[in-house]
Order: sequence, then C-alpha cells, then structure tokens
Amino acid sequence: MQDYQLYINGEWVNTPSGKTAEVINPSDETVVATVQDGDANDAQRALEAAESAQKAWRKLPARQRAEYLYAFAAEIKARKKELSELIVKEQGKLIGVAEMEVEVTASFIEYACEWARRIEGDLVPSDNENEHIWIHKIPRGVVVAITAWNFPLALAGRKIGPALVAGNTIVVKPTTETPLSTLELGNIASKVGLPAGVLNIITGPGREMGGALVANPITKMVTMTGSTPVGQQIAKSAAENLTHVQLELGGKAPFIVFEDADIDAAVDAALHSRFDNCGQVCTCNERLYLHENIYDAFMEKFMDKVKAIKVGDPMDPDSEMGPKVNAKELANMEKLVKEAVSEGATLLLGGKRPEGSQFEKGYWFEPTVLTDVEQHMGIVHDESFGPILPVIKFKDFDQVMGYANDSEFGLAAMVFTNDMSTIMKCNEELEFGEIYVNRGHGEQHQGFHNGYKLSGTGGEDGKYGFEQYLEKKTFYVKFKV
Repeated sequence: MQDYQLYINGEWVNTPSGKTAEVINPSDETVVATVQDGDANDAQRALEAAESAQKAWRKLPARQRAEYLYAFAAEIKARKKELSELIVKEQGKLIGVAEMEVEVTASFIEYACEWARRIEGDLVPSDNENEHIWIHKIPRGVVVAITAWNFPLALAGRKIGPALVAGNTIVVKPTTETPLSTLELGNIASKVGLPAGVLNIITGPGREMGGALVANPITKMVTMTGSTPVGQQIAKSAAENLTHVQLELGGKAPFIVFEDADIDAAVDAALHSRFDNCGQVCTCNERLYLHENIYDAFMEKFMDKVKAIKVGDPMDPDSEMGPKVNAKELANMEKLVKEAVSEGATLLLGGKRPEGSQFEKGYWFEPTVLTDVEQHMGIVHDESFGPILPVIKFKDFDQVMGYANDSEFGLAAMVFTNDMSTIMKCNEELEFGEIYVNRGHGEQHQGFHNGYKLSGTGGEDGKYGFEQYLEKKTFYVKFKV
C-alpha cells in the first residue's frame, strides 16, 4: 500500500493537518492506498504556486508549451501497464477499458498540443480612418480542474492538455474515490521537466477543498466534470468573482430505436451503451425507447445478450462488467430498482448483488432490465449512472420526441433509423447537446462535448472546447500614414 502526498509547485508535500483518507478497491473493499486529506490552506498553497508559475509559462511560445506536453503524453503511454492496473484498483473498471483510458488520456493531451499553432485572433476593419481592431486570444490564468471518479485519468488529461497548451497553469482536484492515477501524473510531470507550479494536484474533501478552490480570486476558470448538484454549487460559488465555469454534469440519455432500424446493430449498441464501465458513463443509454412494431424482436435478441454478460474480476480479461465504485452507489442501485417496482415496473432481469462467494465483498450489481415502465416513473427521470435499464414502447415520432425531451438533462441521445427524414427531424427536435445516429455513445476529440439544460455549460473538446481556456483582448490601434 502506498501513501500519496500533495503535488504542489513541483514537489510532494504533506498537509499540515496530518489528515489522510483511504482509497478502497471496489472489487474487494481492501485499502489500496492513503492520500492526503487536504484543506483550504492547501488549496491556497497550490493556487499561489500556479499563479506564480503562470507568469513565465504564458510567455513561452505555444509550440514550446506543446513540446512539454508531448513529452508528458509519451510518458503516460510508457506507463500504460502501471497506470491501467492502478485505475482498476481504485475504480473497478475492466483492465481492457482501463488500458484504453490510459491511451485516451495521452491522446487528449496530444490533440491539445496540435492547437499550439492554431491560437488565432482576428483583425477587424474599423469605422475610423487609419485604425485597426486587433482581437487577441490570451490565456485566462489559473485554471481549477475538478474531475469525476468514472474516468479519473482521462478526465484529468482532457482538462490538463488544453489548459496548459493555451498558456494557463492548473490545479487539479480528483475525487476521493479515485485520486491515485491522477496523482501519478505528478511523478510524470517531474520526470519530463514540466516547470514547477504549472501542474498541481491536490486531494481533499470536495466541500471544503473544492469550495476553497472555486471561491478563490486567484482562480480564473473552473472546469468540472461531475454531478449536477455539485455543478450548481460550483456555479454559485464562482459567481462571487465572476469566474468562468465550464461544467459537464449529469445525463439521462434516451436510446431511440425506430421501426426501420437495423435491429442487430441497435441491440449491440444499446447493450454496450448501457453496461460499459458498469453503466458509469455520463452519455450512457439510460432509457431505451422501442417502436411497438419491433419491440418483441428487439427484446428477444437484446435479453439473450444481457443474460450472457459476465460479471467478475476486472483484472480477468474474460470479465465483461466490474463493480460499482462504492457502497453509496450500490445502495442507490438497490433503491432505484425497489422504487421502480413499487411504481409498477416489472423486474425482468437482475436487480441485486450477483450470487457467489467472489461477490461477498465489493460493490457488485447485476445487469438489470425493467419493463412495463411508464414515462412518469422515477426511473425514467432520475440518473442511475449504473447498470439499470428501463424499457418503454412508443407509437410514433411525436410521442417519442415528447418522451425523450421530458427530462431535466440534455447531454446525449442515441437514435437508430435508416430514414434520413427522421434523422433530420430528430436533429431539429431533440434537446440534447450530443446526438449519436446509428451508433452507440462515445465522443471524439475533434467534436464538441456539451450539454443542454442541467447537463452543463461551456463544453469540452475540439476547437470550441479549446477556446474555453482562452480569453479575448481587443486593441483599437490608431496609426499615422
């Protein structure tokens, strides 16, 4: 078991309070490591280090900043085995998915590096003679990144890359559940010679440390991935200093299968888009809408595949689903199923801890499917963020659009149809920031990952995501000729 410190100003340091917290393996409830239980004073130290370092960092040409980050990404890939096994221990995801997460983390950073030569302003014509209007893109300053536990390393890389390439410095606060792989980035930063203070990683309670980071006037931007209630609190705290916020929050993605869809392709996509990472993906298939004419055919094929999912040790390459991340999440799964059944839903499969001695410890939950679900039920509206899928029939386009949009969330939606008119109408009607047509969830770096309604604000990835990390400065330049 390893004891991790705080990474501040290029050094590993302890919190003066001496407090620590344990990181628990979701598979067997053993203690994997201890981390520092930092407080507001530690947040202040990290912010001051980042503020001091930013003065020199922003003056480096963007291409030089990118060279540091290319080396950083290369070292992440070189430590793929170590990092992926650490992710499995702290988060419980399958080893193959953890290996993919390490690769994606590096590619997030590499993609950000490609923007080093694309930070472009504008030269705008003036209404006055002998005058130019210059609009420059400049770094915001110190960025605070707060990440979620479902993809701890990838979410850190997604924010670190564009923040640093754009000329900001950053303080990263991972969750208490899964901080270890993110903390290892401190060792990587030191090895590749990233200047002290450019990247800082601190751990501590979200309410105290996170609150101190967000409300501090040193902080010029907050980028956060997590739950909607926490995001709302961050927005309120950041308002005092009018700090720019970028929030990627909860989701309740509808998966809509129309009558003309390729059923086999839709079945496979619905399966993986619900049960990947034990359903702990913000864009996951959270509610399945099937046209009444293909309902029976779809469900026959779908249920055969759900029943075949192998739940087991995430380090076993044959396992297809691991545990939930913690006891609280597991209890929520049980609560959601109980409430759905009490409202009249039928528990078609799952709904409990798997049987067997290997599941006596850990936070295991079976793949679960609920039928006879009606739109008004809580399971249709409350984000489960786990392997529970409610299934609902629909009659026509207007009905399913009403069902799909009947949500406080608007992050992602999935649609299966071969009719272009239907696709175009979905584009007009669906109130979601990210829509997948004839495939399951999974965004790409060059896209734009943003949510509507209570699913967030600002967005990440692509050119629009990169620009979140830049401020604009306008010059009105009068000259003689």
